[in-house]
Amino acid sequence: MLFHALLFGGDLLEEYFLRSLPVTYTDMKILKIREAARKLDMDPLKTNMSKSYIISSSEVCSDQEVFLLVIVCSSPENRTRRNLIRRTWGNVTGIRGYAMLILFALGKPASEAIQLDISEESQKHGDIIEGNFLDSFETQTLKTMMSIEWTVTFCSTARFILKTNEEMFVNIPSLAEYLLSLRTQIEDIYIGRVIHQDMPDRDPQSQSFVSLSQYQEEYYPDYCSGTAFVISQDVARKIYIVAKETPVLVPPDIFVGICAKNAGIIPIQSSRFSGKKHIRYNRCCYKFIFTSSEMKEDELFKEWREISDGKDCTLLETYYGLVSCRVLTYFDKFKHFNIETIKNEAFHFTN
Repeated sequence: MLFHALLFGGDLLEEYFLRSLPVTYTDMKILKIREAARKLDMDPLKTNMSKSYIISSSEVCSDQEVFLLVIVCSSPENRTRRNLIRRTWGNVTGIRGYAMLILFALGKPASEAIQLDISEESQKHGDIIEGNFLDSFETQTLKTMMSIEWTVTFCSTARFILKTNEEMFVNIPSLAEYLLSLRTQIEDIYIGRVIHQDMPDRDPQSQSFVSLSQYQEEYYPDYCSGTAFVISQDVARKIYIVAKETPVLVPPDIFVGICAKNAGIIPIQSSRFSGKKHIRYNRCCYKFIFTSSEMKEDELFKEWREISDGKDCTLLETYYGLVSCRVLTYFDKFKHFNIETIKNEAFHFTN
């Protein structure tokens, strides 16, 4: 009992006891944001798409009611990875009669040859959204906000939106079944692996440096890891409204968290999202969890084929699959920690 409490107790504690305190919706600013989100008119953007998008794919959502829209943030040059996703976890078009739609969000490449390749890829698959900005580390927040803007403009009937990255494994069927269970609450959904009391990076030499002039607080508000999170359509609209008045230059997941807080939205913790962790593979574990990070290409194809074979896992198999995943993932983390410690000590010794 102690072993299992130690193994899963942290997740239960986070999920049920460490949630942010509810925001009072009598706050006039929040009420105005919510009213503006309800009345949001995106028709002006539809008539002038060329300013925002090189490739808009604006019609892919127009002839269907989408239950879950999946937007995968991808690097322009990573066509091989996008093709792998199309052949594995992204090859899911519906669950129990509910439509799923998977799209890829890119910025402009620096190379004209890659741009031509992207145009050909878009014509072949029809699943590319390309923003009119150079794709770089500094524009990842812009890419995330472009994805939200595209959603509220061209896919306003999508009930839920999953934003994820190309290095992730996503179990669409498992996630969709969970979202279908939320029949009593389909608004104010912002769910993922919640990061608590994260501090801004104040190191001027760091790529993710955030100065005091950019963000003054000691801690960021609670936010969902940008590796994968789900928002409902109303949350996408509220974030879009708030983002226009939030000139904070921070990483994209933190920016979304700040916008969510300003709109009175509380992030919901789910331990079935991996965050930045790679979860060690077990078939029944992977049939239950929603995501795993840092998936290698050969692993992804082989493991997707195994978990999509139609064989269900019993409750006992699922539980012990989760135990196996968790223990092996902890061992991996411990090994990585020890290797990094040895490297750091060797570096200091040589200095």
